[in-house]
Amino acid sequence: MIPILILLAAQAATDTRSINEAHAAECAKQAEEKPEQGVELANQWRLAGGGFLARQCLGLAYAAQQRWQPAAVSFEQAAREAEVELDPLSPTLWVQAGNARLAANDVPAARKAFDSALASPLLTGSVRGEAHLDRARALVALNDPKAARVDLDQAVKLAPEDPLAWLLSATLARRQNDLDRASKDIAEAAKRSPDDASVALEAGNIAMLSGSPEAARVAWQGAITNQPGSPAAKAAQAALDQLNAGTKPEG
Repeated sequence: MIPILILLAAQAATDTRSINEAHAAECAKQAEEKPEQGVELANQWRLAGGGFLARQCLGLAYAAQQRWQPAAVSFEQAAREAEVELDPLSPTLWVQAGNARLAANDVPAARKAFDSALASPLLTGSVRGEAHLDRARALVALNDPKAARVDLDQAVKLAPEDPLAWLLSATLARRQNDLDRASKDIAEAAKRSPDDASVALEAGNIAMLSGSPEAARVAWQGAITNQPGSPAAKAAQAALDQLNAGTKPEG
């Protein structure tokens, strides 16, 4: 028979976790809706012993204000605390830290954070695929396309429903002059996000390099129609203008 004290301790730990998770949900909501008050609330909770969940909330509040450096620091501190406690949230916190570092244009630190996330066996399935996708973005920024390709292959395998994974895979393939792979991957992206101007823009770029200017024209026009005024639509319009002027558009 299990001693009653052990049962009571286990129940107390479960209750505490439930309370903390409820507090975290409320804090995250405040961080999103009123980030300045969210910072204050998270700091109060942290000083009261909120642990890594309070630090995560603080990071979310800073991120809502686009204060990326302090957000990254908060997420990193939360991730380290979670690792010490062997909490399964730790790799997710490293991913949040990495994305904050990317937003702050601190790409080497972002890669380290994603490395830490992917080193954990606790990160599985599509969530792991998304982490590979995020690290690929960092690797492209670090001019390491070979390593980025490895991560993107994992991303499309583990998170096949994410159109961004297919889009970035197609873009990298185009840049590496693998037009067959680029065409296949952009078709997969279009299946999942048919109205995305970024997907249509890339489809046009690939079609142009593949020697199909009319297909490129249709794709670029689709980007403009689907999301007028977006950065992708503006790039598509510039490409169309060059095509109409008889100048080869820059991919």
